[in-house]
Amino acid sequence: MPRAKGGPKTRQRRKDRIKMAKGYYGAKSKLFRTATEAVDKSLIYAYRDRRAKKRAFRALWIARINAATRAIGLTYSRFMEGLKKAQISLDRKILAEVAANDPKGFLQIAERVLPSLPNK
Repeated sequence: MPRAKGGPKTRQRRKDRIKMAKGYYGAKSKLFRTATEAVDKSLIYAYRDRRAKKRAFRALWIARINAATRAIGLTYSRFMEGLKKAQISLDRKILAEVAANDPKGFLQIAERVLPSLPNK
């Protein structure tokens, strides 16, 4: 059986890999082996960072909500406890948006939360 060296399938696979490495510096965008290594690594980073992005945004939302609750004399955890007890089902993304852009609206939410908290 003859050896397959560089038929259409191989050429296409290499072309696709080089295409994925477009914009990389130097040999990483030109040579198949280095392009493959760079693309593999970048795909690993992309997968990892899609998850890290979710953690980073959650941390940002919590920081914004915490800052807004501290301004009205509550802590973040007490505020979230009050939300649950008052059966207000707003997620952290929406609460952070309201806290950052509509302080009066956040205060109205907090006023509904306060009665459901003990010792407040």
